[in-house]
Amino acid sequence: MCGFAGELSLRDCPADVAVVARMADVMDSRGPDGSGAWASGRVALAHRRLKIIDLSNRASQPMVDAELGLTAVFNGCIYNYRALREQLAAAGYRFFSGGDTEVLLKAYHHWGDAFVDRLQGMFALCIVERDSGRVVLARDRLGIKPLYTSETSDSLRFASTLPALLAAGDTDTTVDRVALHHYLTFHSVVPAPRTILEGVRRLPPATVLCIEPDGRRLERVFWDPPFERTQPDWDAREWQDAVLVALRAAVDRRLVADVPVGVLLSGGLDSSLIVGLLAEAGQTGLTTFSIGFESVGGREGDEFRYSDIVAERFATDHHQIRVSTERMLPALDGAIAAMSEPMVSHDAVAFFLLSQEVSRHVKVVQSGQGADEVFAGYHWYPPLESVSERVESAVDAYASVFFDRPHHDLQALLDPAWRIDADASRRLVADHFSKPGASSALDRALRLDVEVMLADDPVKRVDNMTMAWGLEARVPFLDHEVVELAAACPPSLKIAQGGKGILKEAARRVIPQEVIDRPKGYFPVPAITHLEHASLDLVRDALGAPEAKRRGLFDADAVAGLLAAPNDELTPLHGNQLWQLALLELWLQAHVD
Repeated sequence: MCGFAGELSLRDCPADVAVVARMADVMDSRGPDGSGAWASGRVALAHRRLKIIDLSNRASQPMVDAELGLTAVFNGCIYNYRALREQLAAAGYRFFSGGDTEVLLKAYHHWGDAFVDRLQGMFALCIVERDSGRVVLARDRLGIKPLYTSETSDSLRFASTLPALLAAGDTDTTVDRVALHHYLTFHSVVPAPRTILEGVRRLPPATVLCIEPDGRRLERVFWDPPFERTQPDWDAREWQDAVLVALRAAVDRRLVADVPVGVLLSGGLDSSLIVGLLAEAGQTGLTTFSIGFESVGGREGDEFRYSDIVAERFATDHHQIRVSTERMLPALDGAIAAMSEPMVSHDAVAFFLLSQEVSRHVKVVQSGQGADEVFAGYHWYPPLESVSERVESAVDAYASVFFDRPHHDLQALLDPAWRIDADASRRLVADHFSKPGASSALDRALRLDVEVMLADDPVKRVDNMTMAWGLEARVPFLDHEVVELAAACPPSLKIAQGGKGILKEAARRVIPQEVIDRPKGYFPVPAITHLEHASLDLVRDALGAPEAKRRGLFDADAVAGLLAAPNDELTPLHGNQLWQLALLELWLQAHVD
């Protein structure tokens, strides 16, 4: 929920309140229910509020605790805030509101920087000490909630979205060459701390950054679960039991709200299991939502037959949202405007349109995002099981199934001015695979996907597209205790049955077999998966625009070749290579030019 912005002056002068207010105004869709600002000396903060917990003005932000000398802005939800509040009250703290923001202030005062270790939830936050001027920034374990920064010689600015930082001005908007390499290798993922722009960085997940009064910066990673066998020698049934226990707790935690909570029901295993577990726990009259598009180029555009099975079985108040191609393409502009960074995945517009409709009914939803990375559901995991434990062999195997293109092909795609000599993306994977805590190639790949690729693709996509309509999405498969359990689970149990084997077997106790044993599906958006007619015209115009020619990112002959056969060149993950180039240009033209 919400969005915030702030500035820390690096000079001996006050922070610019007008700049911070300007940044917050860009994020009005993230917080349509209220706004606030605060300034003291070298620090200024602003906030946009989406009311989910404690709907009164007592929970407004920036929240100032004059007794403790602390001020906070916060985006997210702390699911265990009531239990923490009880502990803090027993320690003598008094509360003036009923929400989770104030709990953060008291928790920081009581436990210091280690307070984040006690939080169950999704969060990005800033806490300022009045008397010392110390500033603390933090982001949740899985990077569910975003936090961007930009720095000049005069100030450090931070915000919940990248466009908010651009609204402040004085930001270097040059495309980062290494980030461009990552974008074209990892299907638009640019791992933190980089972003596609030179002048903007992102606080990595599970990180606390403390900026001391004397200017020193202390950064701590507070969560890094081992992808090793740390649990007892359980059999398959015991692992299934443990997975169900963890998921029941995860979906229950995500009901914490003072407003109704719905579910995004795609009809796949993951979202269907959420519905089933909620129904099993006694939730009745759940509101569920599915979206579908017209079929194009022989590709089916909806999966309603599966979501209908689940909705009927559990008697949900189900809403089918049908989107025509004529409506989809105009919505693409809105989806791109909502992207903090360019996102090539075709389902971004699906989430954008789905969120628009869902926001008319509820303010909070649970979503099945993240299960494929956590429980090894993707097709590139099984081939890694038999790969040698040698880092180089593991990197080779991962690159062969995951990279969009090898380094030499990427070089040919880019204009010479934008090429880099080193294969930066392979180096990033190799460095991550070399870290201790995961020995097999498959464990290393799962850890990389959970800690890096997940946060910077599906998680970011869901946050951006839902918050564009003031809708909060909660992701129980990214409950950190679920992730820790899955990380310790033997990989053979996860990749069984074509992927997510352990999850499928656990789910058989809860949801219909037809949903579990169906072919794996994705959010189908045929009109921009198969480029033709209006969508192809859009792509051609974007890549031929004066701004694109002036920027000159791509080799002209390579672009011409892709335009001549727009649907022939697909990545190993079946993404359209032409769309990948066009989406980057569309985003740059919308946010930078």
